Amino acid sequence: MADIICVIGNKGGTGKTTLSHMLCQGLGLLGQRSVCVLTDTHREPLAPGGRRYLVADARSREALIKVVDKIRSLNAWMGVIDGGGNRTETDQKLYGLADLVLLPFRDSQEDIRTVIRDLEMFPRAYAVPTQWPTNAWAREAAERLVQDMLEPYHDRILDPIYALGASKLLLQKQMPTVLPTPLANACRASAHQVLDLLQIPIDATRGTEERYQQIQVGMAVPA
Repeated sequence: MADIICVIGNKGGTGKTTLSHMLCQGLGLLGQRSVCVLTDTHREPLAPGGRRYLVADARSREALIKVVDKIRSLNAWMGVIDGGGNRTETDQKLYGLADLVLLPFRDSQEDIRTVIRDLEMFPRAYAVPTQWPTNAWAREAAERLVQDMLEPYHDRILDPIYALGASKLLLQKQMPTVLPTPLANACRASAHQVLDLLQIPIDATRGTEERYQQIQVGMAVPA
């Protein structure tokens, strides 16, 4: 049976979509088959070409049910559901079906106040610092902010995903076949964290250039 990861949170602009695609790309680079599931009605589906993962359009309730059921039926796959901001009711539903829940947040007091509320609301969730500053001074200030405001939740905060301008390439309608090495490495690192949390060993022997064929729910399975 497949595992379902939900990337949710009430605050908009925290990088949920970027994180979802980074995870899936990283999983693909590590040989893990995955599907990135779009649920945000304000976004358009992205083309699957050039990606190490599949994409699925689940912007309606009916489509989401079908996609989740299909993912669950696939052996050794992973589904990463990209939630939207300011959708508490939807987040609660996604939380209920997820094996792992991630709450991205950026280095602002507003983001941290929101993620604290979400951590309280979703006790199985982990917070993920995203678009984290790379400048030494700014990074130190961000770390102090986290320490001051999130200390009670320190065991539920994952390693930061640092700001990379190249990450926007993942959200292009048609993604380049080859990504910059720093972005590929960041994708792998984010995927490693998820696999560790789910206690899934990395199968280094699995091919990452598998061929896929489309099926009715808008996903694909190995040909």
